[in-house]
Amino acid sequence: MQQQIAVITLGIADLSRSRRFYAGGFGWTPVFENDQIIFYQMNGLILGTFLKAALDEDMNRRNGASSGTYALAHNVAAREDVEPVIARLARHGGQILRPADAPPHGGFRGYVADPDDHAWEIAWNPSWTIDARGHVTFGT
Repeated sequence: MQQQIAVITLGIADLSRSRRFYAGGFGWTPVFENDQIIFYQMNGLILGTFLKAALDEDMNRRNGASSGTYALAHNVAAREDVEPVIARLARHGGQILRPADAPPHGGFRGYVADPDDHAWEIAWNPSWTIDARGHVTFGT
């Protein structure tokens, strides 16, 4: 089986609030939207923001069951890009969970929660490359 992720879908409470964070904060352009979901074309995958009740119904989940702890990551090309991205996301409805700092394993990162409490790591890793299309390659 091919090793890939096609779509990541996040359950959200309010489409316009979520759109402000993703379209305004990250500057991403929706490629499709209706009254329940917005899709953003990423570099090799699609991000969906789907009203939580509709997503739970789509998955046949009852009582808003949680899917576990996770963090999504947005890598940037330079260390000095981390803090401005975190600040921009905060101005567009995000909540800073952890200000940018250097973790023991190297690089530079901070965490921001979107308006629905999905954690985003904004990170720079000196060993990873990002090509012109935004594809990140794991390297050491």
